[in-house]
Amino acid sequence: MEQLTFAQQLQQFFANHTIMVFAWIALFVAVIFSFYKNATRKYTIVDNAQATQLINKEEAVVIDLRSDEEFRASHIIDSIHVLPSELKAGKTHQIDKYKDRPMILVDINGFTSGGVADAIAKQGFSKLYVLKEGIAGWRAASLPTVKKHK
Repeated sequence: MEQLTFAQQLQQFFANHTIMVFAWIALFVAVIFSFYKNATRKYTIVDNAQATQLINKEEAVVIDLRSDEEFRASHIIDSIHVLPSELKAGKTHQIDKYKDRPMILVDINGFTSGGVADAIAKQGFSKLYVLKEGIAGWRAASLPTVKKHK
């Protein structure tokens, strides 16, 4: 029986398991992309305890990115309501005076704040934080919120 070289065995494996090979390559690329994206992001993800500490000890400003209705229904005390579309469009006049203070961006569940943080980082904001799990996680931990009466 003829002995196959490693290169021939590898070629035979690729030919017999094409879908699995491509799936592994795609997974590898996705993992590398994820590591790269996390290493180059301009914000830090914080949990409720870290956010509370930033607010109490470093006078962090909470920026609420939810809709008007959601903000009126319930929001973190002293938070500033700004729509993500405004910030992404470069309209940062509402928060410019807080540029040198830590900012905690809050959305519904913690998934969309990162994109806004990336956008405003390009406009000179540097101390950016995203609340992990957003306002949903804040409420689940029974942390205080207030309603806006209008």
